[in-house]
Amino acid sequence: MINNILLAVSGLGHAEEMLKTLKEIPSIQRAKVTVLHVVPPQSTAGAMTAKWEEGGKVLANAIQTLNLDPSQVSSILRQGEPKDVVCQVAEEMDADLIIMGSRGLKRLQSILANSVSQYVFQLSSRPMLLVKDDIYVKKINRIMVAMDNSDASKQCLNLALFLIRDIKGGELILSHVITDLGGESATSTQINPEQHPVLAGAVAEVKKQGVQPRCVLSMGKPGEKICRLAEELNVDLLLIGSPDRRPSIAKSFVDLDRLLGSSLSDYVRINATCPVLLARTTG
Repeated sequence: MINNILLAVSGLGHAEEMLKTLKEIPSIQRAKVTVLHVVPPQSTAGAMTAKWEEGGKVLANAIQTLNLDPSQVSSILRQGEPKDVVCQVAEEMDADLIIMGSRGLKRLQSILANSVSQYVFQLSSRPMLLVKDDIYVKKINRIMVAMDNSDASKQCLNLALFLIRDIKGGELILSHVITDLGGESATSTQINPEQHPVLAGAVAEVKKQGVQPRCVLSMGKPGEKICRLAEELNVDLLLIGSPDRRPSIAKSFVDLDRLLGSSLSDYVRINATCPVLLARTTG
């Protein structure tokens, strides 16, 4: 499922380290990697030349750090607005996964700081793995999927199965947060989690693949609970769906309301203490 990976590097953060960790997973080892660095427009030719040379060094350092088989990695140095170019290149190469660093800026800060990762998260329809600058990237053994009834959640489950199936001793955690507004009573947390309507289908699918999941039910505010569970369970990678609810006409510009952080996936992106893989569905 993951054959083409786009790694957007800036010379800062843990994106390269995240890719190296992913490459330790057998199912990822054959994936081809494109390393991208974008040089933003400059006001003078001299400044542009200096930035171009600096960008070449960033790319070279990233590729050296990755230490991948040369047949599996290529590099792109391109000029333009970074947030636009990352989306363009992802489409050009038909990326199955985008990996980027993130400063974890909150809500309005992301807009004012012109956050590249936030913009790409907002507009790209492709799975995106965000690695905040202030987290520790660990070897991936324990993967958690935040489950609901959305198609994006199902896509997360498929990605998690793709990753976990070849991890020796790996653990797959399926979690669901019951909200007061959802019409479910507190007694719902008393049933066997595997029998909960949201988790039962996922459990059956996972067991077909020969994986025995761990199921966790919780109750409260989804964003807070998901982040807390990921931390308490010492999760190495968290997958959460991010359904795209914008009409087609709005895809050419950033939806201010969503950028302000009203979505569950945006909350988790900001507050989780582990890398977060966001899978989006379009429609």
